[in-house]
Amino acid sequence: MPESRTQGEKGTEDRSGTPDLPLIEVRGLKKHFPVRRGALRRTVGWVKAVDGLDLTISSGETVGLVGESGCGKTTAARCIIRLIEPTAGEVAFRHGGEAIDVLGLIGERMRSLRRELQYVFQDPFSSLDPRMTVRDIVAEPLVIHKEAKGRELDDRVAELLTSVGLKPEHMRRYPHAFSGGQRQRIGIARALALMPSFVIADEPVSALDVSVQAQVLNLLLELQERMGLTYLFIAHDLGVVEYVSDRVAVMYLGKLVEITDSRRLYEQPLHPYTFALLSALPVADPDAARDVRPIEGDVPDPAQVPSGCSFHPRCPFAQDACGREEPSLREIEPGHHVRCHFAGEIEYQP
Repeated sequence: MPESRTQGEKGTEDRSGTPDLPLIEVRGLKKHFPVRRGALRRTVGWVKAVDGLDLTISSGETVGLVGESGCGKTTAARCIIRLIEPTAGEVAFRHGGEAIDVLGLIGERMRSLRRELQYVFQDPFSSLDPRMTVRDIVAEPLVIHKEAKGRELDDRVAELLTSVGLKPEHMRRYPHAFSGGQRQRIGIARALALMPSFVIADEPVSALDVSVQAQVLNLLLELQERMGLTYLFIAHDLGVVEYVSDRVAVMYLGKLVEITDSRRLYEQPLHPYTFALLSALPVADPDAARDVRPIEGDVPDPAQVPSGCSFHPRCPFAQDACGREEPSLREIEPGHHVRCHFAGEIEYQP
């Protein structure tokens, strides 16, 4: 896989939004699912899938969101653009100089905003309707929003397919005729049909072969440069995230535990959970000395979150205070926020 980009490679002069203000601003986002039992299906508890997420994304930026399966990444992303309704919180989207309250919109206003907020799904095999041709799949957003019809619609579909590396004649085929990488390109073309400014890529390469992964990642970066896109990139593969992201946010049990720029996170992580994730990354040199710190145990039940720091039952550095007091997400260094009582005091050896 190619080397990762540095933070300064994308200049703010190419960004479509105001440099001083984030394109997306998420505050206190929560999504709690009820636990119902008994014949009467009474609520006996809550699964706190997302529990107070704060996140900002600047225009033209790629923020990587990482963590183990079940930590709430996908739920958080779908709440941000209201594919599912959040329990609480605020999401502001800045468009045309106006801060739009995404969670407060209803009806036609929310439908109109969906032009700007699009989603690339993880599984290219289940996210495309097998009964529809590629032309109908890619054209569907344009038809729903009455952007084009007839010959103009076909021309737009052909242009979109070309932009993602497919041929216009592919539009008459069905999804089963394509490989996994080609299907994901179709999904990307569909997401870009309405020229959005913000795209959530939910593990877009995890179901693909390694050789195809690099092609799709390079395509996403090329499209970002060409169209001025802003990405929230969700993945559990930290190697992939390092390559595409300007900043990386680490999530555990519904909360962010660390967020900073990509280079700093990989060179100087400050949260024990991040230590463990990075130590699990494979290296090209089999003889290289490594400080491997495997995480003990499994992710706790989000319906029964441990007291204090939610990571303390699995943390090799936990102390008495960790089980009593919940740490806040605090800024340890400029632009480097960590949710740990002892952040900065624990030494990480890669």
